[in-house]
Amino acid sequence: MADTDNPAVVLETSQGSMTIELYPDKAPETVRNFLQYVDDGFYNGTVFHRVIENFMIQGGGFAEDMTQKDTRPPIKNEADNGLGNERGAIAMARTSDPHSATAQFFINTVETNDFLNHRAKTSQGWGYCVFGKLTDGSDVLDEIRSVETSTRSGHQDVPVQPVVIRTARRA
Repeated sequence: MADTDNPAVVLETSQGSMTIELYPDKAPETVRNFLQYVDDGFYNGTVFHRVIENFMIQGGGFAEDMTQKDTRPPIKNEADNGLGNERGAIAMARTSDPHSATAQFFINTVETNDFLNHRAKTSQGWGYCVFGKLTDGSDVLDEIRSVETSTRSGHQDVPVQPVVIRTARRA
């Protein structure tokens, strides 16, 4: 599905680098929001703060000391775009409010997380907006997904050794 017209972002992590192709035609507001955080340097020095091996890795909101970073206002959920939560897909994290995504994102680590996909425009059916896919670095994804985790600062599934996003930049 790689399209040279689509923007891409490189996440340089403490475990290696991953390249993500973004789909502005499928999730324009989400891609614009994510790229603004990238361009602002917001993700630099943040960590993957939630790692569940057979589910996903989540990052983009906490510094290494587990303090949460301030974000811009939430964006509209664009999960009804036909893209699915499959291995390597990047999606926006959010609270139970379907339209609460700000900066945090997750990368799916398993073949399918169908239960996260859009089913209906209801509080239970909105799903999580996929807006891109890993095109390089699946070995890094596998390394991160298998790190040892514990509870830290009241958060579960936190890597014992921080997995830091050193830089996030456009490719």
